Amino acid sequence: MDAPWLSTSELAAWTRFVAVVELLPGLLDSQLRRDSDLTHFEYFTLAMLSEAPYGHLQMTELAGRTNATLPRLSHVVRKLEARGLLERSAAAHDRRAIEARLTPAGRATVEAAAPGHVRMVRSLVIDPLNPAQIDELARICDSLLERIDPDGRMLPYGQPLEDAT
Repeated sequence: MDAPWLSTSELAAWTRFVAVVELLPGLLDSQLRRDSDLTHFEYFTLAMLSEAPYGHLQMTELAGRTNATLPRLSHVVRKLEARGLLERSAAAHDRRAIEARLTPAGRATVEAAAPGHVRMVRSLVIDPLNPAQIDELARICDSLLERIDPDGRMLPYGQPLEDAT
């Protein structure tokens, strides 16, 4: 079967997109490791808990918000728990479900890491763009997420475009 090959302009857009997708996580990870002794995924996990009501989420919901498999999340949660940054317990409303809860040390860690992380995000992604490009980037990402995250699992981390001002 013949593939619908990419046009020259589509290939140019695709290769640039792949470059951003491949390079950005390493840069964010390096900054967080250097400044906060956290991987980007560890920071993201703590950030999701810090934004959740009462600082806790069921592990399945946390996995959805971090786009992680339960085994990967469990491994990272175990490491963060050993560092005293979060704790796991049975959910109050369903003793079969496990919740991850941010500890005071975890909240302090994510709050201390946030300014450096935001500076890096601003430097790498926001500052090179003008306001119209930022809006367009959000619209482009919304279009892509409709395909690759149709259930909106990643949406709770940020605001939908229509709510962002």
